[in-house]
Amino acid sequence: MSNSGGVELVEAVTPCCPPLTERPLTAEEAERTATMFKALGDPVRLRLFSLIASHEGGEACVCDISDVGVSQPTVSHHLKKLKDAGLLTSERRGTWVYYRVEPNVLAAMGQLLTGRRPR
Repeated sequence: MSNSGGVELVEAVTPCCPPLTERPLTAEEAERTATMFKALGDPVRLRLFSLIASHEGGEACVCDISDVGVSQPTVSHHLKKLKDAGLLTSERRGTWVYYRVEPNVLAAMGQLLTGRRPR
């Protein structure tokens, strides 16, 4: 979606699932969760995700994270996969796209695996 200022915001899917130790996942929850982990299962995507999550301010311009040993089109492909999995959001500012980890995704993934609720 975009606003009148030409900024493109992409809505992402937030993890929905309870801790694995709480109850069995439904088929839909398992599908959604597997999509997220599958997206992180590629070393380049995991690196990109880590670069964005650890970048100052929790946001990174594509120009700051492109040096991961693959071509720019490949970086774009991997970033799209992370966005499609609901792990990232993006915002276009002029000619650059800025990426941010979906706000609740790290806490939700941690909760899923550890069973601990965020503080």
